[in-house]
Amino acid sequence: MKNILRLGLLVTCTVLMAACASNSSVQVTTPSSTMQLTAPGPNPMINQPDALGRVARAGAGLWHGIIAPITLVFSFFNSDIHMYEVHNAGSEYDLGFLLGVTVIVSLLALFVRLRR
Repeated sequence: MKNILRLGLLVTCTVLMAACASNSSVQVTTPSSTMQLTAPGPNPMINQPDALGRVARAGAGLWHGIIAPITLVFSFFNSDIHMYEVHNAGSEYDLGFLLGVTVIVSLLALFVRLRR
């Protein structure tokens, strides 16, 4: 059983790493539709200031990650609200955003666990 689990994990990791390579894509076809899955492309707005001259860095990414669940709900009702700031510092902002999402998910999971 452990060997099957290890093999499945190895295959999954290999597919995920291959899917993240540049210019790679996977086509998923069902009887009623076709979907093209690709890795995200480069952000042309990296290190480009917004209208107020600001570039979002790790701190802004952390905050945006923390408020991401609320921002997602609001974005359904207001097209001017977005979860992710495109005028950012690249990997620095991405790290902050990912840490913010991780913090909020971890706190919510802890809260649910303590309520039991």
